[in-house]
Amino acid sequence: MASFKQSSLLLLPLLLISSFVERSSAAGIAVYWGQNGGEGSLADACNTGNYQFINIGFLAVFGNGQTPQLNLAGHCDGTASSCSVFSDQIKGCQSKGIKVLLSLGGASGGYSLNSADEANQLASYLWSNFLGGSSGSRPLGDAVLDGIDFDIEAGDGQHWDELAKALKGFNQQLILSAAPQCPFPDAHLSNAINTGLFNYVWVQFYNNPPCMYTNGNINNLVSSWNQWNTVQAGQVFLGVPASQAAAPSGGFIPADVMTSQVLPAIKGLLSTVEL
Repeated sequence: MASFKQSSLLLLPLLLISSFVERSSAAGIAVYWGQNGGEGSLADACNTGNYQFINIGFLAVFGNGQTPQLNLAGHCDGTASSCSVFSDQIKGCQSKGIKVLLSLGGASGGYSLNSADEANQLASYLWSNFLGGSSGSRPLGDAVLDGIDFDIEAGDGQHWDELAKALKGFNQQLILSAAPQCPFPDAHLSNAINTGLFNYVWVQFYNNPPCMYTNGNINNLVSSWNQWNTVQAGQVFLGVPASQAAAPSGGFIPADVMTSQVLPAIKGLLSTVEL
């Protein structure tokens, strides 16, 4: 990739460097949309032409007997039907070849999975309300999303593997992605990723001093990246913040450092990967 596309429109672009070269398609950028009131509409994001994947975030409440609830900050009221306004925008993004996923969890929110039954119930809910199933109360209207993203940052890491298996049971072509923290292995998503069912793993190389870029030093990041190359996933992404404000605990990489230091170092590791 010739350059790192840094966006002021969206919050957290994730730059793709695939660790499985033989299976890799063209590199691209994934982004999370939905939690920044100043980021513009979903259509605005897709119309930039910058992104191959957009994760709509977040389904922030589910499990423990709770009714699942979508939280898109100031974009719409997730407890009402106002988020269905994005149905046509989702379809418009997909018509441009962009994959649109629903992200579960996030850094805050009342979510959990406490049993295999809850995992199966959530999978059924997601299939009926966001994916290829049918329901009279689809929060994003009749648009059919391309998959589910696991941005799980709470709980003990149990039952997410069962959720992944249940979702793939509905449709093997369903895209699954995960957004683990860069300390390896991730405390919340390791069991799920180890199923080998995930198409994409975009690792969060920020807000984690032991494995992120810090003050000109890329060594910790590169060392962690080398560990993440070992996971059984279709492609591994380098997750970086779009601005310093997006990562209050650090990890922002200036564009010149990304192109002159980080990308060359990472690309040098790819040739060592064996399938």
